Amino acid sequence: MANGGPVEHGFPHLETVRSALTAVYRRLSCDTVRSFSTSVAPVDVAFGDMDDLHLGAQRVARELVRHYRLPDARLVIGFREMRHAANVELAAGPEYFVELNDRFRTHRRDIGAALAHEVMHVYLHRLGLSFPGTRDNEILTDTAATYLGAGWLLLDAFREDGVSSQKLGYLTPEEFGYVLAKRSLVFGEDPSVWFTSAQAYAAYVKGMELARRDGQQPPLTAAGWVGRRRYARDRRQARERRQGLVAVPSASGGVPYSFTSGGDGEGALRVSFPCPTCHQRIRVAVRGRVRVRCGLCRTVLECDT
Repeated sequence: MANGGPVEHGFPHLETVRSALTAVYRRLSCDTVRSFSTSVAPVDVAFGDMDDLHLGAQRVARELVRHYRLPDARLVIGFREMRHAANVELAAGPEYFVELNDRFRTHRRDIGAALAHEVMHVYLHRLGLSFPGTRDNEILTDTAATYLGAGWLLLDAFREDGVSSQKLGYLTPEEFGYVLAKRSLVFGEDPSVWFTSAQAYAAYVKGMELARRDGQQPPLTAAGWVGRRRYARDRRQARERRQGLVAVPSASGGVPYSFTSGGDGEGALRVSFPCPTCHQRIRVAVRGRVRVRCGLCRTVLECDT
């Protein structure tokens, strides 16, 4: 929890975030992910200053448990002075003990954001889904919470001005915005109408710009003229170099696609590129215009290979 200190910006964890999206689709299945098409509603996690602290926290926790489809999970909420925003004890269940930072006694509007992260820890624990290392696992938790409809609360908890700042979670504000934008593009949901923080909206706009660019990379037909020209050059070089090569990399770095060919040099040239929705890599023959369906998230893509 950044509290008054500097807030990291930009997309330093982007590759881990994209790997987390792929992992969520692989572990949950496309049908399960699509069942989370409706986000947590603001009214369901609203917390007024006049609400009883413990009863209100339990109510919000129950709503998040319901949203994540954990009907047999019971959260026991406590408060104590601590460095982090919150902590959950991942035991066998069905009871899970969650400790919230004492700061939330007077900043109750953000209790839902803290619990969105901690309840997702429980959800992923039950799924047996984790990344090695604390940092990457926390990024997975933030990404999953956001993509499955509760993480907009974490971004809305971001506030920054000339003298103070607050941010919850391990993703940067722009990375939260990116995952929210990816979700919005799939489900047609606009979370920006729920933001109470102007800084959260600005981060969401930046995240949406990057999310849209994911769908404008060659060999997708939505790619711009510059990208298409570079792709054509790399494809030509791959064809010229494939004789006798097992793997033929793109002629230049910084592009999401790569070319491969048969081990004897006679096999058809193929291109591999990430799905703009789930970032699973797709591999197809280089043969011009083709419609491709991602085997993981079932997104249909128009390509010009």
